[in-house]
Amino acid sequence: MKKKNLLFIPVTLLFMSCAVIRPGEAGVKQKLGKFSDEVVTSGTVLYNPFTSKVIKESTQTNNIKLILNLPSKEGLSVKSEISILYRLEQEKIPSVLENLGRNYESIITSVFRSASSDVCAKFFAKDMHSGMRANIEEEIKAKMKINLEKQADGIELIAVLMKSIQLPAGLANSIERKLQAEQDAMRMEFVIQQEKLEADRKIINATGERDAQKILSEGLTKEIIKIRSIEAFNKLSNSANSKIIITDGKAPFLIETEE
Repeated sequence: MKKKNLLFIPVTLLFMSCAVIRPGEAGVKQKLGKFSDEVVTSGTVLYNPFTSKVIKESTQTNNIKLILNLPSKEGLSVKSEISILYRLEQEKIPSVLENLGRNYESIITSVFRSASSDVCAKFFAKDMHSGMRANIEEEIKAKMKINLEKQADGIELIAVLMKSIQLPAGLANSIERKLQAEQDAMRMEFVIQQEKLEADRKIINATGERDAQKILSEGLTKEIIKIRSIEAFNKLSNSANSKIIITDGKAPFLIETEE
């Protein structure tokens, strides 16, 4: 009896296969077409290859890259490189596989095309090339999330990124001319402001000189002039050079002569 049991174990193992679940992966066993609710995140999984198989999916952040022409409010077509960052929620992988299948990335792409068309049609083409881009990305992400949840819960959208925006040639040239005109206007405004500051400086300087002259003229009384004359004569008396002084007794006039 014991020999029969010992023989039974190896025979059973002959009909078993092993799947290895590595870090960053999750495995779900599918038996006769039905997915198990148990999600294995590491280690090995034994299964009967005749009736079962193990589906392995990444639990890391994945990136779907697209190059699309997005519509704008004015009816133009804006070419853009798109990155859709998403991650599968580990415990909901069986639900995603059951409802969407393993080709769920094509579903995400289809949902993006629909959401981006609806959202971008509300914005002008220039908005996709300006600071409004972040708002457009968030609106597309929110709309995609709603549409995906209707089909299968378990796909976490991390970000929708619009890169390498290429505006139509005519619009791009128009925007460039507008930006150049704005820069010229800002430069002219700066020049005008500098001229105003220089004019104010000259006015202040002239006003200061006028006030100084006024104060000086008001302070030059007859008595002060006499005192200054006496001081001048005292200094001249100490000079070795010969000089001719013409005076009316009130104010001196000095004429220097060569020795």
